Amino acid sequence: MTTTIADPTTPDSTSTGTPPKRKGKLPPGQRPLVMQPSSWFVWFGIAVFFIFLLGILIGVVVDSFGTQWFDSWLPEEITLGWYNNAWNRFGLANVLIVTLIVAAVVVAVSVVIGVPAAYLLARRSFPFKAAVSALFLLPIMIPPITYGIPLATVMYNLGLGRSLVAVILVNLVPSVPFVIMTMTPFIEQINPSLESAARMCGATTKTIFTRILGPLLIPGILAAAVLVLVRTVGMFELTYLVSGPQSDTLVVAIYRAMTSSGGGEARQLVSSMAVLYTTMMMIILIIALRFVNPTQLVGRVSEMRED
Repeated sequence: MTTTIADPTTPDSTSTGTPPKRKGKLPPGQRPLVMQPSSWFVWFGIAVFFIFLLGILIGVVVDSFGTQWFDSWLPEEITLGWYNNAWNRFGLANVLIVTLIVAAVVVAVSVVIGVPAAYLLARRSFPFKAAVSALFLLPIMIPPITYGIPLATVMYNLGLGRSLVAVILVNLVPSVPFVIMTMTPFIEQINPSLESAARMCGATTKTIFTRILGPLLIPGILAAAVLVLVRTVGMFELTYLVSGPQSDTLVVAIYRAMTSSGGGEARQLVSSMAVLYTTMMMIILIIALRFVNPTQLVGRVSEMRED
């Protein structure tokens, strides 16, 4: 009978408490990454989408800089004439100024009205609160054209049609509820005990809102402002119904350019204006993202939940 003596220097799985490793299997954290067929399908769809998107963008940019061509892939000559023609013909200097004014005023008024209203919905209980919240959702959920025509009729009856004031007012209708619906859950994440402690120390409502809630709400306010800014600059239906020659925004001016010109010239004029529109939106977003970082916003919400 042969007796096997274990080597004391060799670690035993029973003494260390770790289960023996099975051949052919790796721990969960060390398993090789294998692409499933469904993952390949998803990545293929994303690649196709970006290829089509990039192709459209390149086509519009080339069309805005090139002379008219029909039998070749690229135009024979590059020119800035379409931009000069569109700038002078459609008064794009005034259009850009109007667009920036409308966007700035709508964002400022929406924040001033929407943040206190969101605070009331988040902190106060009153009769028909659910119905009021549902009413705020209506301008966001239903198509703008459904309430835009009656709203435009009211503006024209009041003598505000085709004016800058009318453009600002109609854009406030969906923007204010958008800020309210964005800020309400953000305010609900803030611990109400902070406000109670401040009130016990003698702080007024104004002091609580400016000294305590204000710094905590800045990320949410900036995020809501950026979303309203993008929505206002790109809002076509409501703006088109009440705007005029001196109050058109850029997106409405592009539509008027497309319908007022004829032939291939209209296509390249519209392409040049579309490049200007895209460039302006990219500049606005780059400047806005310098102040709003989505990761910081998520981190701030997580910190408030922990508190």
